[in-house]
Amino acid sequence: MRVGVVGFGKMGRAIGERLSDCGHEIVAWARDSAKVAAVPAVAVAISPKQVVAQSDIIISALANDAATDQAYFGDDGLCHATFDGKVVIELCTMLPDRAQLLCDAILAAGGRFLECPVGGTVKPARDGALVGMAAGDPATYESVKPLLLQMTRRLDFLGPVGNGAAMKLSINLPLMVYWGALGEAVALLGNRGIDLDQAFDILTDSSGAIGTAKARQGPILDLIKTGQSGVSNFAIDQALKDMRLMIAQAALAGVDCPIISAAKATAKQANDAGWDKKDISLLAAWRSV
Repeated sequence: MRVGVVGFGKMGRAIGERLSDCGHEIVAWARDSAKVAAVPAVAVAISPKQVVAQSDIIISALANDAATDQAYFGDDGLCHATFDGKVVIELCTMLPDRAQLLCDAILAAGGRFLECPVGGTVKPARDGALVGMAAGDPATYESVKPLLLQMTRRLDFLGPVGNGAAMKLSINLPLMVYWGALGEAVALLGNRGIDLDQAFDILTDSSGAIGTAKARQGPILDLIKTGQSGVSNFAIDQALKDMRLMIAQAALAGVDCPIISAAKATAKQANDAGWDKKDISLLAAWRSV
């Protein structure tokens, strides 16, 4: 199958490489075409419109609303393509109403649309171990399900467009809260002389730890001890974008969200102090460096 990827950042590239390993022909577009050209197995498209022309299914893996605006509605964007019923699978984290807007635009252009935001970062994407939260037309979902199963370890269909977006914000909320809470937990130890490695090892092996805590322990400790850490799979500035969406969605749902609002305040402090491109997990080191 010929699979198009619109957006070839860290996640887009990992997904493209995964699907290439599964035997698909991949064509991709990125604002910086050098990102695509750096992967020999992937063909370079000059525009999102050309991705549609050269693909059977199109995956949109973009960072935010501004990026999707350009890719969908800009000159030579997706909405200027000839679809003939081809499917766009949208992975971007967004508000439910935004997902419906993009769906309506693709349907008006003669295409089909499925949202499927994913849980997981670069390594799960490369390994085909993402969590997929699909929503949209059931027949469209069934038509692309075999491809989505090659990308995911768990795939759920959640109903109408917008439900996938809502579920993605829901699963990211506890993750955003955890890293700042971990930093506060370490700060509680004060100057009692408990070895830092031992403290983190206990905390990340406790009943309160999330699944990725152990894997992030090393980079967090590196940052505390040396001031350097190479991991940046989900940068704080992108995490802040998601937190703003969570707060906006809570307002639309008519519920209070004091916990994520507090987590956002901590993340913004780190972001404004120059940590914007550091991984959100490194927020656990914020009170210790």
